[in-house]
Amino acid sequence: MAPWKRSRKFALLIVNTGFVCYLVHLLQDQRKGRRDSLEVNPQSLKQENTILQRLDHLDWDIHNLSKSMEAFRESIKQIEHDLKLQDNSKTEVHKADNAKEQKKVAHRLLYPDSDLFRRWGADLSEEEQTVAQNLFLNYGYNVYLSDRLPLDRPIRDTRSPSCKMKTYPKDLPTLSVVLIFMNEGLSIILRAITSIINRTPAHLLKEIILVDDYSSNDDLKGPLETQVKNYNAKHSELLKIIRHQKRQGLTQARISGWEASTADVVAILDAHVEVNMAWAEPILSRLKEDRTIIISPVFDNIRFDDFELLQYSVAADGFDWALWCLYEPLPAEWYALKDETAPVRSPSIMGILAADRKFLGEIGVLDSGMHIYGGENVELGLRAWQCGGKVEVLPCSRIAHLERAHKPYLPDLSIAVKRNALRVAEVWMDDYKYMVYFAWNLPIEMKNTLKEDICIDQGPVPGNTPIMYPCHAYSPQHIFYHSTGEMYVGGLRARQNTGDRCLTDPGNGDLPVLEKCDIAVNKGLNLHWDFRQGSAVINRNTKRCLEITADNPASYRLVMQMCTGQRWNIQHTVKDWGKTKDLQQKAQH
Repeated sequence: MAPWKRSRKFALLIVNTGFVCYLVHLLQDQRKGRRDSLEVNPQSLKQENTILQRLDHLDWDIHNLSKSMEAFRESIKQIEHDLKLQDNSKTEVHKADNAKEQKKVAHRLLYPDSDLFRRWGADLSEEEQTVAQNLFLNYGYNVYLSDRLPLDRPIRDTRSPSCKMKTYPKDLPTLSVVLIFMNEGLSIILRAITSIINRTPAHLLKEIILVDDYSSNDDLKGPLETQVKNYNAKHSELLKIIRHQKRQGLTQARISGWEASTADVVAILDAHVEVNMAWAEPILSRLKEDRTIIISPVFDNIRFDDFELLQYSVAADGFDWALWCLYEPLPAEWYALKDETAPVRSPSIMGILAADRKFLGEIGVLDSGMHIYGGENVELGLRAWQCGGKVEVLPCSRIAHLERAHKPYLPDLSIAVKRNALRVAEVWMDDYKYMVYFAWNLPIEMKNTLKEDICIDQGPVPGNTPIMYPCHAYSPQHIFYHSTGEMYVGGLRARQNTGDRCLTDPGNGDLPVLEKCDIAVNKGLNLHWDFRQGSAVINRNTKRCLEITADNPASYRLVMQMCTGQRWNIQHTVKDWGKTKDLQQKAQH
């Protein structure tokens, strides 16, 4: 409101109040005159008494009106005061906004190539940028921001409407939650604990077990112990810590958590998570129905830089021939149920799990021979399905998982992941283990002796014409020649709705063709080849050879033609699939 308008209204109020006071004074004078007249003329007593009673009522009404006007004046004063404060506040906010704008302009970006600052941190001072970047390098996510966010921050409820309406029985099994960590940010762990306490029914949550796989960070020692004591003071000894005396790896840390758990159900999670609303009830209800299920909640993603929550679609948890986990489309039979709350049968888990504690022990928990990181989730899936259990994804149980831009504890994961994958293959995969060896003994490149700096490549996708291209060792140039004569080009996928492609000779024209292997078999295409290391590649049916021809000195084409004696070498050959002692690597230099 404009100041001149407020002053005008206040003046009118003063005038009205003066008029009321005058009216009161006038009535009092009249009343006194009436009383004097009554002494002289007693015959009109009855009539005058009636008038006096009416005057008394009018006097009382005026008194109340006066009090109301006084209260109204006080309200006006308060409004004037509040408006003045608002004006001052707006002025301060405007000044602060201007200061921020000046600050943004004043500070240059110190780390323009850092993943941390691509979407976040434009308003940080140079000193703050340096602190944030150093923390990011140490942890792989934005600890600077995490330390400034509330531990009980709200996150979006990503459940479907059907899940939100679903109800569960009260008498569910009890729950132990295991959080695994090694040099996590302290605020990250505390936020995970807080979310579990706040979003799990207290009568179901029996304990939270922290398993420290030999962390070296100081704040995960005394400061973490103090925080645990604070939680336990409020929640009746709910938390306990188990500390490894040497680094034992992710799998053994999970086993340690399972061994310490005492509830009916154990949920084994990473410490960099935030559970969502009603996450536990679907798990406990399903395990009450069937104790032989290993359950995988649905992951959502917390971005490593700005901690924004990204909702992921419900999917099955699968794996490729390298035993690396990946998402698979939902099966047709799940859609046929027309129930988006229904469990999804899944080959494996994505990383975190929940299970009946005793059943998990009956199938051997996890393989303690797995090292550091990788493959343990696929191992558990294979273990469950082959030992009388099953794996399901529950759409109504959702957990937000904080991604890392990098894993500072192991910059090169390939050694540990490969070693674990081959161990899983040897233990569980029988005649299929050779495919895992194939996947991990890459690159498998195929070169012509006429020009050894170019390799067979699957060519542009979409498209089905292989080409010769400078060697780069990535999957488009992965070639697998099977002793039965098939030649796979472009890697082995082993995924639903995604087929491997085989090299074929169409029998006419001069170009080879890539075709999905199952289609090539069904159509009777020319997909079988004779090949020995260092010799020609000859199609068994057409007798034509796979060769290269030079369009010019810098360009070679892959062609089908009458054999001219060209020779090929494949980088690796495998004898007696999957047996390590028989793996022969014949690298061509």
